Amino acid sequence: MNNPINNTQFTIAAIQMNSQQNTDNNLADIKAAIIDARAQGAQLVVLPENCCSMGEQFATAEQFDALSATLADYARTYGIYVLVGSLPCVYRPDGMVVPDGRLRQVSQLFAPDGKRVARYDKIHLFTATVADKQGNYNEAATFEPGTQTVIAPIEVNNAVYQLGMMVCFDLRFPALAQRLRQAGADILSAPSAFTYLTGQAHWSLLLRARALDSQCMVIGAAQGGDHLYKNGNTRQTWGHTAITAFDGTIINSYDDSALSKQSMGKEAVVQEQQNYEIVLATFDKSAQAQGRQKMPIFDCHRLA
Repeated sequence: MNNPINNTQFTIAAIQMNSQQNTDNNLADIKAAIIDARAQGAQLVVLPENCCSMGEQFATAEQFDALSATLADYARTYGIYVLVGSLPCVYRPDGMVVPDGRLRQVSQLFAPDGKRVARYDKIHLFTATVADKQGNYNEAATFEPGTQTVIAPIEVNNAVYQLGMMVCFDLRFPALAQRLRQAGADILSAPSAFTYLTGQAHWSLLLRARALDSQCMVIGAAQGGDHLYKNGNTRQTWGHTAITAFDGTIINSYDDSALSKQSMGKEAVVQEQQNYEIVLATFDKSAQAQGRQKMPIFDCHRLA
């Protein structure tokens, strides 16, 4: 007799990509990653920030509805939840065009029937001076910050899990992770495109810290490697996609920036280029609940 389905567990896939500025190529990589992850038992796929294009934000934003429809169709075709890390969008959730010529950075969750479950507009916009080729980053010059926290239900194996949605720079703000937990989150999504230097310094630490702050699993799907822009510039992202448990331990990770693997040729080691990497983990709600009971920090929380 087969064992009954454990309705406190389901499988999650975080995807690392090296998105460039050709949306068709990026969509092909996304589709292949979803098919691959589904074949490995994943019931939720989390794509990184800027999954359809690194740069070209305004041109990509004009395709927001078409790209969203394509990604929703992938979710429906392959019967899987798909979290689209982020797409730039010209309008707010209420349909109003973003003023001052700016955009919104939008993360979306699509259900296995293709319907959109949730839209989250990135609240915290990256502002920093980094010792890399670009130097200064000011996301607010292009984007308007979102204003609403978002919790999205995921229904798997006759159970419901609550997903708190974040994007990249949101990871630096513990109050957001705590608010999402207070609103009922079991899991936090963190699709990202960390710079190589800030990622090297803080990425793993931030994933673990937000997991500890919230006692939620944190899914860090990342961009990694070199991204070539049409103006000739190159941006380098950290990668190192990882999924972290509620107690701050890293369950599984891809420990590199570049998407390449080694194979033995007749005379030398050959580097083979990959278009994505899949990091799998099982979310166990029962085990997480027990951990929260043993250290009930939200029963002790006094400042918010």
